Amino acid sequence: MRGIAFIGGEGPPPEISGKLAGEARIIAAADSGLMAAEEAGLRPDWITGDMDSLDTMARLEKYPPGRVIRHPRDKDYTDTELVLELLWGCGCDEVWLIGGGGGRLAHLLAIRSLFEREKSPSRWITAREDSFCLDSSSKEFIQPPRTVVSVFPLGNGPWKISSRGLKWPLGQVQWNRGFAGISNETPQGRFDVSASEGRFLVMLECTP
Repeated sequence: MRGIAFIGGEGPPPEISGKLAGEARIIAAADSGLMAAEEAGLRPDWITGDMDSLDTMARLEKYPPGRVIRHPRDKDYTDTELVLELLWGCGCDEVWLIGGGGGRLAHLLAIRSLFEREKSPSRWITAREDSFCLDSSSKEFIQPPRTVVSVFPLGNGPWKISSRGLKWPLGQVQWNRGFAGISNETPQGRFDVSASEGRFLVMLECTP
């Protein structure tokens, strides 16, 4: 079951967010992610976080109190971690993040670090990137020609990945912790990658 979490930070245009959310069983918002969800014409099933980034608390008044989970500002977990745990607790086995782009580097690195954990999001869509987590799995992509693709090994390894349709084949890279394949390209647009060992983050750069 797929869940989508709207989080604070730069995300795709509302029309794209709305289309992506149409593929989810459960929609949740973390703090100011509620603003992005509503701009996309959506009414989240759940709202969580400390709410310190909402433009107005009046946004919460139209939702059932039992569907709004407020946390203190001084807490051990980020709003993104809280919304992920909420969706997993609802039975979602696949969770996409929408938002989280731009802003403070610390916030970006914190979201990136979530993909290193044993249980991680499956996809992360910002205003300029669309990133997929492949855990010993394969995926085919159909993108505009010359889309920029970057690949990062995740977790503990070992790592092994192959590709077709990329300018520089991924199978030729000796993957180690801290390595990355940056600024690869899709000459024709269509390509596929297959992670036979380990977990990888495959990041596509979107045209603004």
